[in-house]
Amino acid sequence: MEGGNQSTVSEFVLLGLGHSWNVQVLVFMIFLVLYLIIISGNIIIIILSITELHLHSPMYFLLANLSFVDMWLSSVTTPKMITDFLRENKTISFAGCMCQILFVHVAGGGEMVLLVAMAYDRYVAICKPLHYSIIMSLQRCIGLVLTSWTTGFVHAMSQMTVVMQLPFCGSKEIDSFFCDIPLVIKLACVESDNLDILMNIDTGAVAVTCFILLLISYTYILFTVLQSSKTGASKALSTCTAHITVVVLFFGPCIFIYVWPISITWLDKFLAVFYSVITPLLNPTIYTLRNKEMKKALKRFKSYYMGSKGNT
Repeated sequence: MEGGNQSTVSEFVLLGLGHSWNVQVLVFMIFLVLYLIIISGNIIIIILSITELHLHSPMYFLLANLSFVDMWLSSVTTPKMITDFLRENKTISFAGCMCQILFVHVAGGGEMVLLVAMAYDRYVAICKPLHYSIIMSLQRCIGLVLTSWTTGFVHAMSQMTVVMQLPFCGSKEIDSFFCDIPLVIKLACVESDNLDILMNIDTGAVAVTCFILLLISYTYILFTVLQSSKTGASKALSTCTAHITVVVLFFGPCIFIYVWPISITWLDKFLAVFYSVITPLLNPTIYTLRNKEMKKALKRFKSYYMGSKGNT
């Protein structure tokens, strides 16, 4: 790696998810619909969190930021994947590949910390309800969001400084639908074992730390819930169940891709699709269908929108 980046590769070839044209067209239509649902669903959550006075609380402030991060995470990879389904030559420039890596890890690292912030919000609401408004002030919420973005950016840059210096002089085929660090490292003209370990430690420091903090938070919350009244316990348990579901769906694939890789190509592709498409798709569904306040706000939004159209 001496002498900086000695890359002779100007672009990479993405092998995608399949080779049959009929399958490509079918998958194109499926993922196009899914992506449109992701964007529209998360935009609706952001709009409701801003416009509905009943949703002007720390929990929905953090939820709106989670929706924004989900849209970003999905938009970094999914539009390119969708357009590539209709292309014979699925290529991406070296700069485009590096940008995908950067933005995926900024959004991914930021979402991990943001999920911890949401768990902290639920911990304060359930375990210290009398001090909730003081502890979860607007300044505190903004600080938590800024911390999540800062952590994601630092995490991504710590990996990009290494990847950008790698020499690429051999194969340029990436067996996936987007550029990712473990796959790009395999193409470098250097011994990759130590680099894989370094990247796993870097990602693990963020992912495992956040996951442990989440487990501790929700364990403490559940113990507190079990000692409270049945009505309060039921409401708190419903909210926490939704959060835990999101945590498992997001951290599961990330851990198996970056921290504890399995090295099974089809499984890696499935997990990559899961956290870049399925998780951003499920988040709006989980939070809207399991949340009474959000469902009421959605009904008011629909009635107002339909009423406005009817008057015009």
